[in-house]
Amino acid sequence: MELQSFVKISNEWDIVAVRQLGRNAAKELGFGVVDQARITTAISELARNIFLYAGEGKIWIEKEFLDGKKGLKIIAQDQGPGIEDIRRVMEDGYSTSGGLGAGLPGVKRLMDDFNIESELGKGTVVTAVKWLR
Repeated sequence: MELQSFVKISNEWDIVAVRQLGRNAAKELGFGVVDQARITTAISELARNIFLYAGEGKIWIEKEFLDGKKGLKIIAQDQGPGIEDIRRVMEDGYSTSGGLGAGLPGVKRLMDDFNIESELGKGTVVTAVKWLR
């Protein structure tokens, strides 16, 4: 695991910056255009969630090497209010922001590995990996 970089998320321009960082890292690893789009979409959703619900946080982009496989790991972390009911937010169509509700379930579908940990009053960490095929 090689620590690539992180972007502090505190405004909408940070979302643009972290998307670009993710796309560049995906391109460097050899991901095709479609997977690059999947990765940047997942990053956008995670960054947007940080911005909307926690106000600020960080997203790390890491190159991942495991058992001869290459991948890109995204870690989104905030110290926001936390998620009261993780199962509920993972339901398609559920939204507290009036959006489409594709957020976290969408990220899970776009990536190969997905994990979410949240503690009320402490924040949330979402880890997602896309493996190069």
